[in-house]
Amino acid sequence: MKIVLTTLNAKFIHTSLALRYLKAYSERDFDIEIVEYTIKDPAMNIVSDLYAKQPDVIGFSCYIWNIEESITVIKMLRKINPQLKIILGGPEVSYDTEYWMKRLPEVDFIIMGEGEETFHHLLTEITTTQKYHMVFGAAYRKQLEDREEIYIMPSRPKLNLDDIPSPHRFKEDIEQLGNRVVYFETSRGCPFSCQFCLSSIEVGVRYFDIERTKSDILYLIESGAKLIKFVDRTFNIKREYAMEMFQFLIENHGGSVFQFEITADIMRPEVLDYLAEHAPPGVFRFEIGVQSTNDPTNLAVKRRQNWNKLKRTVTTIRDSGKIAQHLDLIAGLPLETYDTFRQTFNDVFALRPEELQLGFLKMLRGTGLRIDAEKWGYTYMDEAPYEMLGNDLMPFGDIVRIKRVEDVLEKYWNAHRMDHTLLYLVDHVFDSPFDFFQLFGDFWEEQGWQKIGHQLEDLFMRLWQFLQKVASDQSTEVTDTISKLDLTVVLGLMQLDYFQAHNYKPRKIWWEHGRDKADWNKQIRELIESPALVSDEFAALQLNERQLQKHAVIEQVAFDLPLFLTTGVIRKQVSTWLIVLYALTPGEKPEIFTKLVDAGHPSLI
Repeated sequence: MKIVLTTLNAKFIHTSLALRYLKAYSERDFDIEIVEYTIKDPAMNIVSDLYAKQPDVIGFSCYIWNIEESITVIKMLRKINPQLKIILGGPEVSYDTEYWMKRLPEVDFIIMGEGEETFHHLLTEITTTQKYHMVFGAAYRKQLEDREEIYIMPSRPKLNLDDIPSPHRFKEDIEQLGNRVVYFETSRGCPFSCQFCLSSIEVGVRYFDIERTKSDILYLIESGAKLIKFVDRTFNIKREYAMEMFQFLIENHGGSVFQFEITADIMRPEVLDYLAEHAPPGVFRFEIGVQSTNDPTNLAVKRRQNWNKLKRTVTTIRDSGKIAQHLDLIAGLPLETYDTFRQTFNDVFALRPEELQLGFLKMLRGTGLRIDAEKWGYTYMDEAPYEMLGNDLMPFGDIVRIKRVEDVLEKYWNAHRMDHTLLYLVDHVFDSPFDFFQLFGDFWEEQGWQKIGHQLEDLFMRLWQFLQKVASDQSTEVTDTISKLDLTVVLGLMQLDYFQAHNYKPRKIWWEHGRDKADWNKQIRELIESPALVSDEFAALQLNERQLQKHAVIEQVAFDLPLFLTTGVIRKQVSTWLIVLYALTPGEKPEIFTKLVDAGHPSLI
């Protein structure tokens, strides 16, 4: 019997850990092939490829991001091969299973919850006695004389994790380890009860044997894995375990990067101190689910969170400069209004995470929040991803506005294209970070820019266009902002950010300047004749005219740029000549030099 396990990943770089667990557990008895696609692949291409493999059984791993695309493929497969056995599994079909069996008559079986043992048992029954009523954890259909009956069997006891073979040792995976994300599990379960999350349904946390875990990680590192993402819901729930794993990874990382989901407010100070002292820069990434800083909201969703301890952890990690942090927020939780979410956003942005992900509540099947949706007045999408459309305190109009914040937040802050500019705007000009992103997002929408693509130069020009509009606005709503907005300062910071955003000398600039070729050549000669007047470091480069012409950009900034970057103080009695050198050493970031002169001074030296 030929068995194919498949899924539609969100992106090509993703891999399915679930399929590999199923194959590892059952391959000793069955011929199993794993095939992965993406949700962007045309359904006809997927069906043609699967058909060519001539399977007797196909199993689909189903999630909110791929269920609808998977259904299209499933319906086509059933039409071209009525004898094919089709099995679904995964979190999207593990709940409301009867609904899925009725909606999809093309599906023969659904596996609910943890699938390794159930899948193996089901394959055994398919090939032998077909006593499906013996397969705990599975749903099946049976044709009676006058009707079809759907049977949903009770769940089976949780597996001893040590009985599951490693999913990381398939030779066919080695070639792609270096350019795809490797998902890794050291435990299953979650100790918390957050009502918006499926992990809250499973009680308790079970661990894989730590020596096996270390062995698998070493194998992946030695086989070329570059990014290993741990899918444990709370990696640091056991301090001793987390410390041992952190130490092991620090000693054996081999240049790989490891990403963890951690609960920041339970991170012990001794763990933070150890990481600050020993973690190599860039090897670890932490994903921290804040979701909300509104206490009534956290209480309503049974989420325990100590905000002060969370801040301490995030701040300590940030100040160490060793570990990038990704902080998550969820808009639309119970008892959250537009104003309280604004405060949540500002609270978290103040921590300056490398990435701030603004998500929207999804009413996942099986979660307590979906069960209690009527209590909070929720309306939400009927089909995956079940995103909320509003509730009693946050109507759809508020959701739409916050989505505009998300759009520009992703393009500007999370992409880190112009950090100097953004920090000036949120700290010195606008009432709060949220207000800046909201006003900019509203303007972005008014211009219709959400409908078109954007190159780097476009993003700078669009922010500049927005700020010029704010500066000329006569409404009382932004009067205070206008008084604090100095476009000459913004322009200088945007110029710095634009130059730093390139690894090679940009071919064009997006702002106007009055220099002609003669002025440019004069500045080049000044740099050659008096390089020490810029700095000793600049003079030590001993650059000739050809190198400067090819690799340098020079721009005058209308204030003391070094002083502002170090202290935040704006001094306009002097201006700054900004000298940027590109690609003297291939692949390196540009070098920045500055030279102060009197305000308006036309000469570089």
